[in-house]
Amino acid sequence: MRIIGHTLGTPEQTLPEALQLFASAGLEGAEVIYQNDYRSGLPIRDDAAAAEAARVADDLGVPVMGLSPYTTGINHEDPAQRRAALDELRSAIDCAHRVGATRIRVYAGSWGADRTDHAAHWERLRSALTELAPLAADAGVRLCVENHFGTMTQSAKDTARLIREVDSPAVRVLYDQANLTFTHDEAWPEALREQGDLIGHVHVKDLVFTDPNAPFVASETARVKADERAVRSRVVGEGVVPWAEILRAVKQNGYDDVLSLEYEYRWHPQDLPAPEEGFARSARALRALLDQAAGLTPAEVSR
Repeated sequence: MRIIGHTLGTPEQTLPEALQLFASAGLEGAEVIYQNDYRSGLPIRDDAAAAEAARVADDLGVPVMGLSPYTTGINHEDPAQRRAALDELRSAIDCAHRVGATRIRVYAGSWGADRTDHAAHWERLRSALTELAPLAADAGVRLCVENHFGTMTQSAKDTARLIREVDSPAVRVLYDQANLTFTHDEAWPEALREQGDLIGHVHVKDLVFTDPNAPFVASETARVKADERAVRSRVVGEGVVPWAEILRAVKQNGYDDVLSLEYEYRWHPQDLPAPEEGFARSARALRALLDQAAGLTPAEVSR
């Protein structure tokens, strides 16, 4: 498996600086935020920025492998907002093709306890992904729907249901066990029973609970605000997520591809070491976990 860095972890760096940081940390690629006004991202529909990112990534040997848009409007009841969200994802597919990325993180619309008419929102979501799937396939890109709070696929069960209904190899699951853990959804064995054969991308991060019994609360989709959190972010291997077992099981399910270190420094810098230290530590820890998952002893690894 290839370990890459996510620019969620580099909010103070420009994108070229983030790619250099990933190279220095020994990472093999990058997942880049696709959003306007983020210092370490690619602006929407900016062909010049995409071309420059591709050039820098090629020079450093740190290819851009994925993009992360933030639109949640593909199931919106307002046709204009839904069209705008679809257009943004179409532009992300084009950008991914330009920079050589093979996957795009997709939010499964927006959903919360205050919403009504789940069936209509779900149908708009399903039809949006069905519409986008051929465009993604033609560009050699997978649309990877994340297990994510504030969307219609918070749980592994709902994510798997959506992917099976869309029924396209260009639309897969983005497996994020840390998200499932802090929302009190599926533990990893159940998550992989539900969606293990559908995984197209994996986010890796870690956490500890400040109160394991606190109910999950989030008023936003991209992040959990400080006064709503019952967890703290940690470097991989220093939290409660059992990554060695998960990685072994993921590989047994047939996934042997990219692992993206979603280092949450943009949202929770108070929890984590600076990116220069945190990504290097995370990469070392994740490689050790991969060796552990493969059943290798330290002596065998050193040989």
